[in-house]
Amino acid sequence: MAKVKITQVKSIIDRPQKQKDTLKALGLSKPNQSVVKEVTPQIQGMLNKVSHLVQVEKA
Repeated sequence: MAKVKITQVKSIIDRPQKQKDTLKALGLSKPNQSVVKEVTPQIQGMLNKVSHLVQVEKA
């Protein structure tokens, strides 16, 4: 499957707890931090929920 690089671009301060938990599950904890993940339906769903907080690029 394809891989994507996920970078957190905004802070999670004043965000709902579900969004904070989703970013933690993706492996992100602070702005400008990046992780590389394989695209699965679960990861794609997480990215849809926090798309306003992250930047996604093909890896």
